[in-house]
Amino acid sequence: MSEENSNEWDSLWQEYSKSLENWKKLFEQMQSASNDMQAKFNEVWEKATKESSAETMKLFGENWQNALTEAGMKSYKEFGEAWQKALNDSNTAAFKQFAENWQKTLSSSGMDQMQAYGEMMKKFAETWNSMWPKSQS
Repeated sequence: MSEENSNEWDSLWQEYSKSLENWKKLFEQMQSASNDMQAKFNEVWEKATKESSAETMKLFGENWQNALTEAGMKSYKEFGEAWQKALNDSNTAAFKQFAENWQKTLSSSGMDQMQAYGEMMKKFAETWNSMWPKSQS
């Protein structure tokens, strides 16, 4: 390999490595923000279920479902079904179970895909580096 080709590979490798590091930092920030958001959501949810009437919770659920539908989130049919089940039980444990299940469903699917993508790209980088290691300067 000529020195010019070697320099091009080194430059491209450095650019890719920098992009991968930026992606990893953003992923970690997003994961942290998601965990923080879920913790705050849990606090609000617990307070709401303790201090609100069943009628208030029902109205809240209807408004939330309508907002999701209006935003084009019709794929959350399970959300409506789980909400109705929680309303029928109308106790704190049922509402808490609803919130936990709903969060797990939403966060795990997207995070798993992002994590899989990151792992795939990491393995790409490792394979690339083993096949075209940085030239020794």
